[in-house]
Amino acid sequence: MLGENGAGKSTLMKIIYGIVEPDAGTIRWEGNVVAIENPGEARKLGIGMVFQHFSLFDTLTVADNIRLAIDDARARDLPARIRNVSARYGLPLDPARRVHSMSVGERQRVEIVRCLLQQPRLLIMDEPTSVLTPQAVLRLFDTLKALAAEGCSILYISHKLDEIRAICHRATVLRGGKVTGTCDPRSETNATLARMMIGGELPRPSHREHSPGPPALVVDALDLAADDPFGTTLRAISLTVRAGEIVGIAGVSGNGQKELLAALSGERTLERSDAVILCGKRVGHRGARARRRLGLAFVPEERLGRGAVPEMTLGDNALLTSRDGALVSKGFIRNKGIRAFAARTIAHYGVKATGVDAVARSLSGGNLQKFIVGREINQRPKVLIAAQPTWGVDVGAAAQIRQALIDLRDNGVAVLVVSEELDELMEICDRLAVIAQGRLSPVRPIHDTSAEEIGMLMAGTGDATADSEVAALA
Repeated sequence: MLGENGAGKSTLMKIIYGIVEPDAGTIRWEGNVVAIENPGEARKLGIGMVFQHFSLFDTLTVADNIRLAIDDARARDLPARIRNVSARYGLPLDPARRVHSMSVGERQRVEIVRCLLQQPRLLIMDEPTSVLTPQAVLRLFDTLKALAAEGCSILYISHKLDEIRAICHRATVLRGGKVTGTCDPRSETNATLARMMIGGELPRPSHREHSPGPPALVVDALDLAADDPFGTTLRAISLTVRAGEIVGIAGVSGNGQKELLAALSGERTLERSDAVILCGKRVGHRGARARRRLGLAFVPEERLGRGAVPEMTLGDNALLTSRDGALVSKGFIRNKGIRAFAARTIAHYGVKATGVDAVARSLSGGNLQKFIVGREINQRPKVLIAAQPTWGVDVGAAAQIRQALIDLRDNGVAVLVVSEELDELMEICDRLAVIAQGRLSPVRPIHDTSAEEIGMLMAGTGDATADSEVAALA
């Protein structure tokens, strides 16, 4: 299933899974007309779904969340079964870990394993591979092909056109809530699929010659203990990002990305003030607000709840991270400025919304992501840290976001991108490192490495011992 953000893909899947009631029409399951009123009925029929936006209870353990979808007779040996299935498919999970302590990528593993344990006859997968290394993606594809060979039908939604072409026998394209075409993706190219999706050519980011400036973000031998029993302790993290360059950090989710982002954004403060230097100022001991005042902008990996408040309007969400005098001046909120800022962001980034008064939760995942990225870029930062900037975003919007990051770099902004999208990092970054088990590999120029080498480091099979580059680059 292909389509732009907001085309209706997730809504259609929710109808099939019993979350949303259709206004008209019929669903036939194995030849019979059925009315699927809730997910429990869908599971009884043999329908399972891996969600893009997770349906997990944060305060429960992995095992308890999965138990909610497994009948009691099969739940007694559940922890052992979770370990076996997660090991078999390369999706490591601790059944006793509580979900609130997990990163976005780790939560996605819970969704995938929960679905596989149900042994469904129809498996719906909505953007399932953002958590995986390139090698693990290939293992998952082997698993899906084996499931299909055993008679399981798989309905696969992805914005990664290479994935659709690699494993799907047929593709259906939605645009504006309507089916606009079908094809055999194995006989198509990325360009022809993109034309079906967006009605035009697939945009490609353009680079121009540039020379990096002085260090804008310096991380020096940062050590940080995990703040929960299942977190990852950071050890001797050293990193320099210069003005006018993009540095990428790749890695499988759960290897310290969440802790590193918290330390860099100011969500967690540090004992050593010089562990993080921002625009020449020691800020390790200072919080998020102080760092933003110095010119930091931040795109978190979790859209709803951290990137935006679900029940607040887009205008109010624009205000939350503002340091712009046009929005707040001498303690007074300027409503006209807020609405104009939000309207510019919506228009420039093609956000599909009813306007600045639309609440964040009413947007599709990709459209909310476009708004959050645009909001932060429009702050005119000196340093931008972006986690998973194009997660769940369609190919056209992803290209737009990547170009916006490149334009920021070309205008002298220091950009740090933390992503599991290896193709994305290889496309936009000047230098690249890998985080594994809380340690950072040496940062290498993008032309001195390869996707295969980075994938091995992500999987923990390479040398991820960090070299300090602070003295060499500062």
